[in-house]
Parts: sequence; structure tokens; C-alpha cells
Amino acid sequence: MGFGRLEKPTGHRPMSEINVTPLVDVMLVLLVIFIITAPLMTSQLDLELPKTPTPVAEKVQETDAFVAIAIDATGQVYWDDAAVDEAGLGARLAQTGKTNAATELRLRADTAVPYGQVVRLIAMAQAAGLSRIGFMADPATGEPQPLVPRKP
Repeated sequence: MGFGRLEKPTGHRPMSEINVTPLVDVMLVLLVIFIITAPLMTSQLDLELPKTPTPVAEKVQETDAFVAIAIDATGQVYWDDAAVDEAGLGARLAQTGKTNAATELRLRADTAVPYGQVVRLIAMAQAAGLSRIGFMADPATGEPQPLVPRKP
């Protein structure tokens, strides 16, 4: 007596399930990309730079060594988008001056920053041995502003 199936094999039936492994792989790669790039998009400071009536420079010469320093409207100083105090700024400027005196200092100051604070920062850079300072500005859109405000 033999035990067996009475029905005949019908061959391969179509698969009714979707393989989601490739989809999960792609989504994980996209997640890693967004995790890496998200901090880069939010590290910019919101500054209102002074406006210039004409383009400042047609072509800015790119230097290999530069440091970006920004001062926001509250007077907080940033070294490459990281907040620093006055003592920390002086130490970093001194270290940069000792390492490479040809390093360019790119200064972005908000229009609300008092002129005296910008001058103190420039004096600190010069005392540290840095002599190349660039001032960043936005191009103006409209009529040129007079240098001295007119009295009514």
C-alpha cells in the first residue's frame, strides 16, 4: 500500500508577495544621506550684511587658508559658525597667526553691530599676526545709499 498524493503537481504558481528588501536598502541609504547633510544646511547664521551699490569684486581670489568670523546682531562672535567668547577668539587668532600668518580672515558683521566691536576684532587679528582681512557684503538692489545720512 502506497501513501501519496492523489492530485497532480500543477507546476510553479505565481508569487503573491512583494520582496521589500531592495526598497528597505534604498530607504536606509537615503536616511543616512539626510542624516549627514542635515547639519550642513542648518549651520548658517542669519546675518543682515551691509549692502553695496556696486559689485564688490568681479572675481574673488580663492585662498587655501582662510578663517570665517561672523558677528551677529546681538554681538556674539562665531568662528566658522561655532560661538566663541573673546578669550577663546584671541587664543584661536594667536594660534592661527603662529601656524600660518598668510591666513585670510573673512569677516561678516551684521549691520546692527557697533563699529567699535568690529575695530576691536580687527585689532585682535593684527596683534595675532594676521594682516589679510576681507569684509563680506551683499550686493544692493536699488538706489545707492549715501555714506552720511542726510539731516532733515
